[in-house]
Amino acid sequence: MRRGETRAKERGPGLVAQLRNPPGGRNARIMLLALAVDRTGSGLWAASSVLYLTFVTHLSAQQIGVLLGVAGVAGIAGSPLAGRLAGRFPVRSLLIGCHLLRLVTLALVLVCTGFDALLPVVAVTYLGDRAAKTLEMLFATRAAGERRAAYQALSRSAANAGYGVGAGIAAIGLAVGTTGAYRVLILGNALSFVVAAVLVWRTGEPSGGVVEVARSGGAAPAARGEGDGEGEVREGEGEARKGKGVVRGGSPWRDRGYLGFVLLDIPMNLDDSILAVGLPLWLVNRTSAPHALVPAFLVINTVLVVVLQLSVSKRAEGPRRAARAVLLYGVLMLACCGFLAVATRGGAWVAGAVLLAAALLVTLAELMRSVSSWELAVLLAPQDARAAYLGVAGMSQSIQKSAGPPLLTGVVMAAGPAGWLVLGAAVAGLAVVQSRACARRLGLGSDREGAALAAR
Repeated sequence: MRRGETRAKERGPGLVAQLRNPPGGRNARIMLLALAVDRTGSGLWAASSVLYLTFVTHLSAQQIGVLLGVAGVAGIAGSPLAGRLAGRFPVRSLLIGCHLLRLVTLALVLVCTGFDALLPVVAVTYLGDRAAKTLEMLFATRAAGERRAAYQALSRSAANAGYGVGAGIAAIGLAVGTTGAYRVLILGNALSFVVAAVLVWRTGEPSGGVVEVARSGGAAPAARGEGDGEGEVREGEGEARKGKGVVRGGSPWRDRGYLGFVLLDIPMNLDDSILAVGLPLWLVNRTSAPHALVPAFLVINTVLVVVLQLSVSKRAEGPRRAARAVLLYGVLMLACCGFLAVATRGGAWVAGAVLLAAALLVTLAELMRSVSSWELAVLLAPQDARAAYLGVAGMSQSIQKSAGPPLLTGVVMAAGPAGWLVLGAAVAGLAVVQSRACARRLGLGSDREGAALAAR
């Protein structure tokens, strides 16, 4: 009994209990609910937007591709814009503004029928969507403090649950398949923005307190974060941090080290495109696996993220664990790409099993990336300019969403199985570079020492 009680204490409260009492208290709880509502609407849009544009507005496939491509590029600007504004205005008010902006643009989507009219409307929608995600991250950083990794895990679980609910509701509307049904789904997404805005309005503006890098010992001059969970700093680490910690800075655009982190973080987000684009297209075009497995990829991803995100986040809290998680991300991506490369061999069921294993691996990689990328983006940013820095960091996901699919379809998949092996090796190599660069900037020791610590 005592051993069981000890293990239960080590695991901590479960997902439901932590959702009821998350890091950040009442404000965080309301924000998590708002996030789930928002993502439910996003699930409706993701499942129905292409069909709506095809059957209701009668756009061609090429027009839809251009429309969504331009919208993705517009989304890239949303993160730095939100970060810059958050340094001058309350995050809460800006987030409400983003919800209302998207409400207006979606209402315009319902009345615009031509390509020329829809292009700017959808582009502004995606800009507001990316800006809202950055503001949610800033809110969490300020509200949850040094427990931001735990909050990030809860937000990921809430977001994926919302996506799942939205996709399920959309499936009903798509089964009906009428113009009215498609319009109802778009209205449902618009309604989610109204509810989310009201919920955010009920929160209070979070304070921007200093985040601790270590619970004891030396710390970076400007940005302090969590320790590695051991409650102490290794001998000599404090002095290293004093000399190599994150410097105080103004503009992130002049911080080469941080820009290098953002640049390397772009390929560290390729799991998103592999899951959404690479796996389905590879299954359909290059393997004999049954097409009915395609929805299973999303099911595996959604369920595992909801169930495992909280426990995974505990293994990526603090600078050491976050840097270590980047290395594990590279290993998982290499294994996933290896499975995709061999999926072309064997019969239908063998190929199906291999692709399901690849979906499992890319989901585990996503779990690592979603926590480590965000944790490092916070730890590497100076406290006095964190909003602007995190706005720039948010660009990596937006750029990947625009560049990732063309890279996979035009280069990787065109090269066949060898393309996947090269991609996996490249991501694994860049993960090593990213981990070592972050270790140096955080003052975790020399390159050799940082690699040894990451291997522990």
